[in-house]
Amino acid sequence: MLSRGSKKGISFQFVKKKHLTNLSDSCMIAKSGKKSIVSGTWVRIMEEIFKQTLLYDFYGELLTEHQKSVYEDFIFQDLSLSEIAALRGISRQGVFDLLHRINKSLENYEKKLHLVERFLLLKKDVTAIEVELKRIKTSDPDADVSEMEQIINHMREMI
Repeated sequence: MLSRGSKKGISFQFVKKKHLTNLSDSCMIAKSGKKSIVSGTWVRIMEEIFKQTLLYDFYGELLTEHQKSVYEDFIFQDLSLSEIAALRGISRQGVFDLLHRINKSLENYEKKLHLVERFLLLKKDVTAIEVELKRIKTSDPDADVSEMEQIINHMREMI
């Protein structure tokens, strides 16, 4: 669904978005000339999608085959709740409730195990080490940092 409006010379475009959270079902994109101003809702939606993707990457194997299949249909195949319901012979509300339970399960696994949190902290630390290593190489071109670079590359491959 797409609707338009304008206010004080800036045109607004409302775009319906599909997502798993209870966030607003639309985001507002304001266009002024060639620049686009994206509302905070869009940023929150993208952060939530990123979070859900990481949770599924880490804990998806702990779900049942049925849960994985429905979740993947919704997220990866971009099927609507109605399409999934028709394919599976269940109600649209049943699909919605199942997706809600799956998200709760993934979040509960994270609350107990903290794997995503640890992964993000490790990734941040590796990036900080890379920045520091580049600073060292810039300030002292003769510094032998090849072993540190190998360690960082190995860490990057692991994360």
